[in-house]
Amino acid sequence: MSEFRFIQPCRPIPAKEVPAGEGWLHEAKFDGYRAQLHKVGSDVVIFSKHGYGLTMRFQTITDLLRALPAKSVIIDAEIVANNRAGFPDFFSLHTSSADPGAMNVWAFDLLMLNGRDLREQSLEKRKARLHELVERFDCAGVLTSQTFADGQALLRAAEEHRLEGVVSKRRAAPYRSGPTRDWQKVKTQAWLERNRERWRLFEPRSRPRQVRE
Repeated sequence: MSEFRFIQPCRPIPAKEVPAGEGWLHEAKFDGYRAQLHKVGSDVVIFSKHGYGLTMRFQTITDLLRALPAKSVIIDAEIVANNRAGFPDFFSLHTSSADPGAMNVWAFDLLMLNGRDLREQSLEKRKARLHELVERFDCAGVLTSQTFADGQALLRAAEEHRLEGVVSKRRAAPYRSGPTRDWQKVKTQAWLERNRERWRLFEPRSRPRQVRE
């Protein structure tokens, strides 16, 4: 097994309003598990946002990623389980009866590709490389998170479809670990009301493996 080194993810800060202006891109925020996907050769490791191991928990996703058309890659993503209506169902991620075929990955950032660190590049450049990679992969279980120019319209649509919310990101920003004003999130009222008493779910305390980049 190759060694993998977890990278502290970029974390959006909460905002009261979706930022406006041409300098921002906006994405739907899906209610799932934030995950960092690592592939080196045929080896795959999945980390949670805190660096805990999720590889065995999401074995179906792990197996899919082995065929990614890259020698090595690190992708920032969300693992989502969908209900019968096709909407994200967070709680099913924590049940043994969850249907692996109803899970998919929404990939939204590319940190490294074939040994090259892309974090200093702009968000737009990283996303372009990510889109090209996922398009070549052509796998229904791994999708690219679509971006929108009108964040307010996206928030209204997220509210209507009872999604978690919207994440807004500066087009020209590099990838920075930790909380940053370059990424801002606004949650929908529908999601807040539905999850007002949601219990905190703890992730497995497996120690992250140290990795080669």
